[in-house]
Amino acid sequence: MLYHLSELVPFAPWTVFQYITFRSAGAAVTALLLSMVLGPRMIQWLGELKFRQEYRPKDVANAKDVTAIAADLAKRGTPTMGGILIVLVLDLTVLLWARWNALVLVTVLSLIALAGLGFYDDWLKVTRQTNQGTSSRAKLLIQLGVALVIGVYLWRLPSTQTLITDIQIPFVKKAVLTGVPVLGLALAVLAIVGSSNAVNLTDGMDGLAIGCTLITALVFLVMTYIAGNKVFAGYLLVPHVAGAGELAVVCSALIGASLGFLWFNCHPAEIFMGDTGSLALGGALGLMAVLIHQPFILLIAGGVFVVEALSVMLQVGWFKFTRRTRGQGQRLLLMSPLHHHFRKKGWPESKIVTRFYIVAVLFAVLALSTLKIR
Repeated sequence: MLYHLSELVPFAPWTVFQYITFRSAGAAVTALLLSMVLGPRMIQWLGELKFRQEYRPKDVANAKDVTAIAADLAKRGTPTMGGILIVLVLDLTVLLWARWNALVLVTVLSLIALAGLGFYDDWLKVTRQTNQGTSSRAKLLIQLGVALVIGVYLWRLPSTQTLITDIQIPFVKKAVLTGVPVLGLALAVLAIVGSSNAVNLTDGMDGLAIGCTLITALVFLVMTYIAGNKVFAGYLLVPHVAGAGELAVVCSALIGASLGFLWFNCHPAEIFMGDTGSLALGGALGLMAVLIHQPFILLIAGGVFVVEALSVMLQVGWFKFTRRTRGQGQRLLLMSPLHHHFRKKGWPESKIVTRFYIVAVLFAVLALSTLKIR
């Protein structure tokens, strides 16, 4: 909105709104301030609606550890569905600061669609007061449908067709495969759905998922700005995507919204994001990786999310394998996802979250290093 207003008034100081760097900074500050202002009201509103977590989390459902039970009791009654705040702030900020194009539009629409799915899942959990919301199969089918629609749209749009038909990997200058739309479409769907579910699995401790999302968004802030700048993209030998620079504004808004939400979600949390936030944020990160023609970079930048998802897959796979071959299922971890394993080992929640942040920063640095190692 501000960009288009600056076009109507083409003289200083309004022309400053035409710079992506200025609008990105403005988006981050705006999202942070909106979160700080709306946060307390959202917490109160969700509490009045009784959208609270009264059921026991999975990791303490059968716990005998006094510390785990005490932590559980402290969290009972905390408002959930805080993802509404994140998505609302993010959408308002992008509406204000971004120059709208096809890439921004598809990102915002996917964010809203996945937030809607997460909201319905959270609503079922709250009304039933159980960990069981939407069935895993139904949730996955809807995610696949959303991701497939996005992938086909990008494939059919001439300006973004190569994002699907060509395959780009980190550390390599040029596309390793060209003219493979089926493979590219499958990769795009996997990136969006996989990232959405990975962030959802990571959302199990105060501040964990939103903090790691913030760190990953910082990586994509740099990546999207470079991808949208023809000079920088050419110098660093990364794919140039026309219009991708506006995704830097979206990333900045996400960073500001994440910081604002973390203010209320840090231990002890005053609000949980729920599936409303985690499914939407994860899907948005996966989509932005696709939109800058770097889907594999998500495996590095979102390394914590990848490890969390792998811990669940390995735990379930090993349990089924040993039950089939040995007659009794065995576990690799005390509990999955991985952060619950460390909690079972007696680590304090704040220590687990802080150490995961450190690991997330290391993954972020490694992801940024791919810009020069080609």
